[in-house]
Amino acid sequence: MINKIPSNTDDTVPVLPRHVAIIMDGNGRWAKKRFLPRFAGHKAGVETVRKIVEISAELRIEALTLFAFSSENWQRPKKEVDILMDLFVSSLEKEVKQLHQNGIRLQFIGDRSEFNQKLQSRIAESEQLTRDNQGMRLVIAANYGGKWDIVQAARQLAEQVRQGTIEPQDITADMLHQYISLSDLPEPDLFIRTSGEHRISNFMIWQLAYTELYFTNILWPDFDRAAYMDALKSFADRERRFGQTGEQVAKIHNA
Repeated sequence: MINKIPSNTDDTVPVLPRHVAIIMDGNGRWAKKRFLPRFAGHKAGVETVRKIVEISAELRIEALTLFAFSSENWQRPKKEVDILMDLFVSSLEKEVKQLHQNGIRLQFIGDRSEFNQKLQSRIAESEQLTRDNQGMRLVIAANYGGKWDIVQAARQLAEQVRQGTIEPQDITADMLHQYISLSDLPEPDLFIRTSGEHRISNFMIWQLAYTELYFTNILWPDFDRAAYMDALKSFADRERRFGQTGEQVAKIHNA
């Protein structure tokens, strides 16, 4: 299912995705082009996050998932990782109250046990503060990997087998899906990656099985409203068949 665009916006898009997932790539390259330190690119990227969250909420998109820090990002230079962690904490402290006032529910997915205690506490506090909000769900994937997600779900099923509550032959894709992150949300309709890379980089492998993929050369700090609307318009122009024929889909839409 997809949403109709609200009537109170000037943007002309006939239909909208319910759930958008984004890899926010290109902060470092944005800074390098301007002869700035990489940290400047990450700070600029935070400003873009704020804008895209505001636009998504305005358009009544049900869920927005942002890939903030992958399980592979620990391999970056320690100084950059430390800066990212500090930026993470400061951004949470700065933005959560505003998100809460706007009725947005904040949620994190990934293995947060690797973060320092201060960041873990901020994450827990922000989720607790916003958990009853009924507006858009803003999901931050932090120390997250798609393979990790599938493994942690498989481990939970394996534990049930060990306890004798289920048999191995009882396991189905639907059963595994219940333990995958964000199983209570519709799977992403639209995936966006900025900066010209054409891969999903271990992001939501399970959830993106039937997602429409959109790649742009625009670096994340430059990803503005116009760029976002281009992605949404591209999505609206596509025919999603989910294994059916175009004729079958047409019959469903015309019914």
